[in-house]
Order: sequence, then structure tokens, then C-alpha cells
Amino acid sequence: MTRDSGTAVDRRAVLRGSLAGAAALTVPSMAGAAPAQALSGRPGAEWGVQVGDVTASSGLVWARSDRRARMVVETAATDSFRGARRWVGPVVGPDTDFTGRTPLVGLPPGEQIHYRVVLADPDDPRRTGRAVYGTFRTAPARRKDIRFLWSGDLAGQGWGINPDRGGYRIFDHMRRLDPDFFLCSGDTIYADGPIQERVALPGGGTWRNLTTPEKSKVAETLAEFRGAFRYNLLDTNLRDFNAQVPSIVQWDDHEVRNNWYPGQILDDARYTEKSVDVLAARSLRAFGEYFPLSTKRADEDGRVYRVLRHGPLLDVFVLDMRTYRDANSPGRRPDDNGGILGARQLAWLKRELSRSRAVWKVIASDMPLGLVVPDGAVNFEAVAQGDPGAPLGRELQIAELLRHIKHRRITGTLWLTADVHYTSAQHYDPARAAFKDFAPFWEFVSGPLNAGGFPAVGLDGTFGPEQPFVKAPATANVPPGQDSQFFGEVAIDADSGELTVRLRAESGAVLFTKVLQPGRVGQ
Repeated sequence: MTRDSGTAVDRRAVLRGSLAGAAALTVPSMAGAAPAQALSGRPGAEWGVQVGDVTASSGLVWARSDRRARMVVETAATDSFRGARRWVGPVVGPDTDFTGRTPLVGLPPGEQIHYRVVLADPDDPRRTGRAVYGTFRTAPARRKDIRFLWSGDLAGQGWGINPDRGGYRIFDHMRRLDPDFFLCSGDTIYADGPIQERVALPGGGTWRNLTTPEKSKVAETLAEFRGAFRYNLLDTNLRDFNAQVPSIVQWDDHEVRNNWYPGQILDDARYTEKSVDVLAARSLRAFGEYFPLSTKRADEDGRVYRVLRHGPLLDVFVLDMRTYRDANSPGRRPDDNGGILGARQLAWLKRELSRSRAVWKVIASDMPLGLVVPDGAVNFEAVAQGDPGAPLGRELQIAELLRHIKHRRITGTLWLTADVHYTSAQHYDPARAAFKDFAPFWEFVSGPLNAGGFPAVGLDGTFGPEQPFVKAPATANVPPGQDSQFFGEVAIDADSGELTVRLRAESGAVLFTKVLQPGRVGQ
């Protein structure tokens, strides 16, 4: 299980459990689940497996059945499964769209864990389906080299799973780097972006998509949101990636609808349901069903924001800049009207950052800080609003957070995000800023995973950003495969604590590298 030369060795257990190809899932029959009485044979878990929110001693295993079934997980130190430990999970059924999650606890820290999921007939436990295999590494208890990847934006702008180019190829390139985990920075689906069978390519030619009934229109019903999350799992590359790499997942706008905010009423002829709050509740339920999140439970109150601790070197603070924000506006208010985090989440973040003893504190933000992201002609979608002066609107909340970080002498903060469909690096420095009561820090942007690439947006000078690197298309909605897809890598050296960020192209080629030293301010 070594990671020499940055590539993963062949994992027999993973390959044994993966499917042969995209054709293994026939879209019409696998789009949903038929009533149990109409099915024969044994339960199947052909949508693969996932593990999420891994800690030094725990992980959360996900699977989906094709019928009502009991989820059973076995774990072992090797792929022979000698001396396996057995975990009896829930009975999955239509109330969770046949998805289930089984928590694993008491695991050894810093070790490779092999697991297999078996689905059993709850009325006859002897009737079991074929085991599906996966593997992951638990977080270390001591200083140990760490490598993780991040990106966002999947199946956007109508660019879906194209069998002619091998589907979501970026996941195969990322899997070969064998990271400890993957941080998905939002827009995990495009609920507002129908996938058509054919899309005309700029300059001629046709892009061909796999599609399903649920993805042929905007998602409004719970069934349609579930179908949107299920769509991506038709891709073999993603299923193989999920079986090898645990995830930390957050959400953004396209899980519901472009640029949404709480209380919004839609003026969009595509929607019969006009209340964004109703749509968001349905999406959040499906989001909790289709990802292994430790803070989300089906049919229970839960939250997306959380902190994941990855040994003494790294804490990851996962934000939710969507659920608690104020309405999109010109952003010129001189007072904080809820901001982009909401008061409770901001208090939580300040408290948890103050408590953290990790060398590096990654703030996983689903939106960038200093990039000017518009929403129509006069409103703004992210934090910045193009006014380079003193903080206004949502900038007030970020200024409060940055001031807290400085005054509490919290070191090692690093912001990672996606959203804008290109890759860039921003350094923020009070010497260049209108607001000066903060310590310098870096923000890195990556993505999309499989969506349209877009030109770079402008910078807002309030927090003094400087952009030493940006790679973005010159035109809007550049299809995947045309030098428009990106992901990022973070590597932390156990001995020195040195952190290296690499911005990579879809193929894995390194475009930009920045090395940061622990405890050094203003680097």
C-alpha cells in the first residue's frame, strides 16, 4: 500500500468489488428501485460504496441496495479478510431511497482498513448479495505525512457522463495519486441543470451524455433530487474512486438552484414549486442520504458545517455558506444582516479555530472570499462586491473572523474553495488592504471536476488580494476535455510540518506550486 512516485498500487480488493464499466448499470432499470415484491434473486449494491468523515478511530460506510435489505459491513487489516470484524448496519428501504450508512468505531489510527459490504434479505439473512469492496486509511494519531485533494462542480452546464471520452476521467487521475481523502467543495450535483442526450459542441461536433428521467429536467420533487445525486454514480471512475478514497463533502448552490438563498421565491418558468426553502429541504434530505456525513441523519435535524481532525498536523473546518446567508444584494450595507455564515455558524467557527491545536487549519469554503462573483446585473453571490474600500455587507462577517484569527494568534489557516470554474491562487495581505486588522493568509481555488470552464472574475481590494497564478478559459462554458477541468492537492510533511499546495490540470499535470512553512506569518 505504498505511495511511491505519487501513484497507488493495484488494490485487489477494490478492483474485485468494482463494476466492469458504465454499461454495467443500465439506466432505465437502475434509475430507481422496484418494489421488493417485484424483484427476484438477492439484494445488489451495484451503486458502489463510499466512506466519509474519517477520523483516527472511525468512519461512516455508505451503500445503496436495489431493494429492502440489511446492510452488513466487515472490516479487516488485509484484503484476505482473515479475522474480520463484523458490523450489523440498518435495514434500508424506500424511506431513505434504499441508501444506508453504517458507522465504524474503535478502528486503529493511521492504518489501512479494508472493508466489504454485503446486503442481506432482512427476512432471510442467508440470502445475501455479492460483496462490494473498499478501502481507506484512518487519520493518524501521531505526525504522519498527509496528502489530500480538493475540487468541486460535477455535471454542470449540461456536460454529463460522456461515454465517448470515458466518463468522469478526472476521478481516475485523482485516484492514482492515492490521497488520504478528497474534499468536495460543493456543487456535487446540478439539480437545476438538466442533462440531455446530445449537446452541440462549440466549433462543431456533438457531446453525448448518459441521462436518466430524473436528470432530464430541473429537480423539484424528492425523487428528482435523489435521482440527481444517483446520476453521478453511473460513472465507473467515480465509483472506483469512492471505493478507494474517503470523502469530506460540503454543498453550495447547485444542489438546489443557481445562486439560491433562504426565503427566495423563484421567477423561473421551469419550476412549478417556487419556494426555494421547500426545494432546499428536499435537496438536503437527499444530500444526507447519498453522502456519508457524520452530521446528517435522514429525517432528523442536522447540519453540513463541521470540523474533521486529521491528527496533530491538520484540522479541516467545513463551512456552509448557503443555508444561513442573507439575501443576495448589492452588498453595500454598513451593518451585518446575517452575512454569509449566519451568527451561530460564525460563533462555532471562531470557537473551534481557537480550540484547534493542529499545525494547519484548512477552512473549506464553498465560495471564494476576494473574487467578485455577480448574481445578475446589480447583486452579488459570494462575499466580495467589487468595492475595494472598507468592509460592507457580507464582508463585515469575514472581517470579524479574520480579526479574531489575528487577535487570538491562530496560526496555520488556509482557505480552499471551488465554485468559479477555474483555478487560481490568492494571497491576502493587510499591507495592500482597506481593512488591515488581520494576518496575511492564502486562498486557493480549483475545479470544475466535470462542468463548463469559465473566464476569471475580478478581485476585490478590501482584504488586499494579490493573484500570483490563475488559469481560466478565455470564453464561457468551455466543455470538459478542452483544458478546462482542475483539482488541487495539499501535502503536509510529517517531519518539518511544511505544507505544499499544487494546482493540477485534469490529467494531473502540476500547473502551480506553493510551499508554506508552519508558524510563519506573511509568507
